Amino acid sequence: MNMVAAGCLVVCLVSHHALAQVPETGRFQELSFSAEEVGAHMEDRYIDQVAGLAAAGKLDQDRVLLERLRRIADGLVAAAVALKPEAALWQWEVHTTSDPGVDALCMAGGKILVGSTFVHALALTDGELATLLAHEVAHAVAEHHRETLSEAMFLNRPLAPVDVVMERLDTDLSLQMRLARLSSLQESEADQLGMLLAHRAGWRADDMVSFYRKLAASDTAAPLLPGAYPAPASRVSMAQGMRRLLEGGR
Repeated sequence: MNMVAAGCLVVCLVSHHALAQVPETGRFQELSFSAEEVGAHMEDRYIDQVAGLAAAGKLDQDRVLLERLRRIADGLVAAAVALKPEAALWQWEVHTTSDPGVDALCMAGGKILVGSTFVHALALTDGELATLLAHEVAHAVAEHHRETLSEAMFLNRPLAPVDVVMERLDTDLSLQMRLARLSSLQESEADQLGMLLAHRAGWRADDMVSFYRKLAASDTAAPLLPGAYPAPASRVSMAQGMRRLLEGGR
């Protein structure tokens, strides 16, 4: 790469640097990539994942669960849009998969994928399922993917475009470990913001507490990467505290 091209790359990479705040929590974030470029790359990744699952016969097999998820998601998306108006422009999608390696995820731009094995293993009620979905929607609202990629770029210099950073993050365990603290912070934030979204969508806080109790008691409570998630017991305590806050000290 010649010096002119290198200079252009650096300008492009730093030109999107922005200081933002997470809705409701007010936490400041340093974001180095634009929402548009992160959303576009995440959408490409989601399409590839969904297409691969469809080819393997593992996409949207559980039609009953899919209808439940889409019905519940409608109210949560409305609550998300009220909190973050630009979310109304996102192309929200909800799919299920029978792949046992998938629990639930929501990529930037509102691309949601939920594992039917995970849902049935926990025997989630509609209110508990709403809590799971709200947690994932909260990740998108808080732009956690954009924040993680921005932090990954600065931790693993030299500066690089978003697709290169995504590949590094997928394959570099040491980088993942360095980001574990941020991941844990984001998970805690999504827990709290998700409960707020679920509450505003009309779901009972008791169901939210029940979800976190089931999650803590399940085999999925232990994360693959140490330190990347809050301790299960602390998530239950958080849910109980949020219930008191949402329901007037009850």
